Amino acid sequence: MPYQGGMLKFLNEEQKGRVHQETLKVLNEVGVKVENKKALELFDDKGAKVDFNESLVKLPPSMVEDAIDTAPSKVILYGREDEHNLELGGTNVYLGTGGTAVNVLDIETGKRRMSTSEDVSKITKLVHNLDNIDFLVIPVFPDDAGKEGADEARFFNAMKNTTKHIMGGIYTLEGQKKVIDAAVKIAGSEEEFRQKPFISFIANIMSPLTMEKDYTDYFRYAVERGVPVVGPTAPIAGATSPITLPGTIVQTNAEALFMVVFSQLIEPGAKTLYGTVPTNMDMKTSNFRFASIEMGIMNATCAEMAQYYELPIYNTAGISDSKAPDIQAGYEKMSNILMSALTGTNYIHHAAGLIDSGMTAAYEQYVIDNQMIGMAKRVLRGLEFSEDRLAYDDIKEVGPGGNFLTQASTLQYMRTEFFDDALYDASDWGDWVKDGAPDARERARNIAQEILAQNTDSLVDEELLGF
Repeated sequence: MPYQGGMLKFLNEEQKGRVHQETLKVLNEVGVKVENKKALELFDDKGAKVDFNESLVKLPPSMVEDAIDTAPSKVILYGREDEHNLELGGTNVYLGTGGTAVNVLDIETGKRRMSTSEDVSKITKLVHNLDNIDFLVIPVFPDDAGKEGADEARFFNAMKNTTKHIMGGIYTLEGQKKVIDAAVKIAGSEEEFRQKPFISFIANIMSPLTMEKDYTDYFRYAVERGVPVVGPTAPIAGATSPITLPGTIVQTNAEALFMVVFSQLIEPGAKTLYGTVPTNMDMKTSNFRFASIEMGIMNATCAEMAQYYELPIYNTAGISDSKAPDIQAGYEKMSNILMSALTGTNYIHHAAGLIDSGMTAAYEQYVIDNQMIGMAKRVLRGLEFSEDRLAYDDIKEVGPGGNFLTQASTLQYMRTEFFDDALYDASDWGDWVKDGAPDARERARNIAQEILAQNTDSLVDEELLGF
């Protein structure tokens, strides 16, 4: 069963209604620039107000509300093994990786360098073996493949190394076609792939209020081939959206719903997610903050809006602005991961591996974040009340001054009641010093190296990929 969130709330029903009404005004009176002729024609044909000279689309409220009604309230993102299926909707919570970094901290040297196709393979293998990470968003760009070869290098190397669900952005339409065709071969047929698609795509809408030509093509092609797709928006409060959090939430909601409408105009019932990644600008440096506490609040609030619409949500938590797997990375990641999880975000990407405001992936960080995700899931599990767990009989039997070490319930629950953190150090000082005084980062790097040293065969028939 999926872990359940929904305990944390920032909005009341009246506030959700206000966000919705302001959103309808934005879409109906301000509109969205659509830099794609075929998409403009589709909106026009379906009854939107289209200014072809300005490439501007305005949506009547009824069109938005009809799309919310026809869009699925639950989307299953399949793994190639059923244990990795993700049932998105309601307050179900899953956490996984995100992209797309262009650098890595080398696992051997610790030095920052450009990421490669080999890093796609190695990070995917690592993630496949970290049990608390539920899915893979392809984390890095393969510099050695270039834009023209990036889609194959990213998706094919990912498919070889995990059976978890794979999501990623796209760089060329031709590459997208090759990726889907390969996935169809692996599934066995077009029909089998459409029934259980184990890959999905990201095709962003740009803030403020702009659909770029190529991303629009990628989004539309995914829908036409039956592949789940998200059109996330990533506004930067104070730069590409209003500086106020409620203002950015209204714009974020408008952009996310516009992509939901687009999906439903292409094909009613199309498998799409409400996608939000709001951030904010650091007004001291003009850099954007991918790990501010306000980003966590905005993403959590967007999850509440998705629940208001009964739409499955993709959003973000877990990137650090720190340049190393350090204390800053720890408190930034955990605070935002917990907020999104407790709010009931369905698909929390960026929850593992990324530092440097998302520009750099660190192998040891995936191991550390796997533990943080596990801790967040333990919070979601909460307290399990039953007669034996309330333990009156044990308390009565042991009585004053005794201990519970030999109680049958201690043996029964010792492996399940407490979270087992493989990274934690609770040894005494002397033993820690004798072991070389390793810190969490060193222990995590050792675990990552042990996983990567395991000999594993490709998880797909490479002849099917032709790669």
